Amino acid sequence: MKVWFERIAIIEGVSFLILLGIAMPLKYLLGIPEMVKYVGWAHGVLFILYFMLLTALLFSGEFSLKKSLKAAFLAFIPLGWKWL
Repeated sequence: MKVWFERIAIIEGVSFLILLGIAMPLKYLLGIPEMVKYVGWAHGVLFILYFMLLTALLFSGEFSLKKSLKAAFLAFIPLGWKWL
């Protein structure tokens, strides 16, 4: 399950960077809001999946409470899971 967590963490981090670095500038600088809708939706689904996998790792005993809390905090930093 750790492998899936790492994969989702990478994809979720990249989706956040795309949202902030591409979709938001397109919306606010060029007036093209459609990309924010789709990238934002995908990022939201990935973010929820990240926390579902994190919870599963905690309850399976693969992550300690301390490591899980750290991973939850690092979810708000793009690709922050690498500091686990």
